Amino acid sequence: MSAASASPAPQVRNFPNGGGAAAVLAAGIGSFAVALFALLGDKINSFKTMMIFWKPTGPLSGVTTCAILVWLVAWVFLYRRWSPRMVNMGRIRTVALVLLVVSVLLTFPPIEDLF
Repeated sequence: MSAASASPAPQVRNFPNGGGAAAVLAAGIGSFAVALFALLGDKINSFKTMMIFWKPTGPLSGVTTCAILVWLVAWVFLYRRWSPRMVNMGRIRTVALVLLVVSVLLTFPPIEDLF
């Protein structure tokens, strides 16, 4: 078969990736919320008291519950806004990764103690 008679390359359709991008960015936002709330709970006594939703676990119950709410609100908001569109996944991935790295650093005791 000659190159001239070869079948053309298949057409690649661009599908909206906004829903996936929303999930990735919301995960980064949620992880940052956990780190921020944990840091605030360790450093501010009134915030620590406010985060006690269930006494046996202490402020961890409020920190995780509030962070889950932040993650869920971010995901729903971004999904509704981006789901029908194509978004730049490279940029979204980078922002989510930066948020994740900052989150890990904020919960690392030597760095947390700087605050």
